[in-house]
Amino acid sequence: MAATSLALAASPATAIFAGGCFWCMEPPFDAAEGVIRTRVGYTGGHVANPTYEQVVSKATGHYEAIEVVYDPAKISYEQLLGIFWENIDPTDAGGQFADRGQSYQTAIFYLDDLQKKAAERSTSEVAKKLGSPVATKILAASKFYPAEDYHQEYYKKNALRYDAYKYGSGRPERLKEIWGEGAGSTSGTQ
Repeated sequence: MAATSLALAASPATAIFAGGCFWCMEPPFDAAEGVIRTRVGYTGGHVANPTYEQVVSKATGHYEAIEVVYDPAKISYEQLLGIFWENIDPTDAGGQFADRGQSYQTAIFYLDDLQKKAAERSTSEVAKKLGSPVATKILAASKFYPAEDYHQEYYKKNALRYDAYKYGSGRPERLKEIWGEGAGSTSGTQ
């Protein structure tokens, strides 16, 4: 029985976050030690196999999201939450930075009660730290649909366009205003 418990403890785990433009959420999670892989996609909506065009048309109810597969022996869910917070504006209920609308709103999609409780604790800590209500929703995970191939690792495949988008959106400046110099990092220090 002990061998089974150890095997389960070493099994990869999954986390799902919506942080506005999914292109901008991939680099900090990809750089974090203990993250095995990431995929960007869509979740939380009511249409099966949505396309990017459908999601941004606001007709599907989906969020742009990132699925993070990680090794819990190397990085905790709480540390992933820290990375998530440092890469979003949790006070913005209308979207993120230049991207507006429901598909760009922030959310933590929990896969079990432990994740839900960790998300609730973390959200309370962030609200207290910022002295402001947090607009980020905590929602039960639903089916995650991977985005089209050209969206996966966009920051690597189209580095110049990605940088132009990221800096043009105002994301780095706003993150620095909220979180300070370490904003947009993989530290997850909150």
